Amino acid sequence: MRHLILLSFFLFFCKTFSQESKIKKEKWHWNNNKAKQDTIAGYTQVLKVDNILYISGAVTSELTPEGITSVYNDLKASLASFGATFENVVKENLFTTDMDKMKKLNYIRKKFYKKDFPAATWVQIQRLYMPSARVEVELIAHLTK
Repeated sequence: MRHLILLSFFLFFCKTFSQESKIKKEKWHWNNNKAKQDTIAGYTQVLKVDNILYISGAVTSELTPEGITSVYNDLKASLASFGATFENVVKENLFTTDMDKMKKLNYIRKKFYKKDFPAATWVQIQRLYMPSARVEVELIAHLTK
C-alpha cells in the first residue's frame, strides 16, 4: 500500500511539473493572414515562442543606401507584426557577399537602432538562398512580459 501511495505521488508530481510536450508557436508571414508561412521555401517570416521573436532574414540585391534601408524597413515591419521595435532586438546576424561595401553602409543600419545596438555577427559568404541577394539580415527580439 505504501508503494502504491508513493507511486501515485510520483506520477502526480511528474505530470504537474513536467514541461508541455508541444511548443506554442505564433506565426506571421508578410501580411498573409491565411498561410502564415511559405510552404514552397519552407519558412515563416516571424515565429513567436513565449516572449521571443525569431525573425527570418530580410534580403536585398542592392548594396546601396536604398537597398540597406529596404532591408531594415522590412525588419521593422516584421518586428511590428508582434508590437516590437528595434529596441527589442537582442541579436542580429548579417550575411553579405561583400563585407567591405557593407561596412561602408553600416551608418544606415545604425540609424535604425538609435545607439542601442544588439549583439551582432556579420559574415561574408559566397552566395545566399536567393542568387541575386547581396545582404540578408535575421533578428532575435525579446518582448516584454
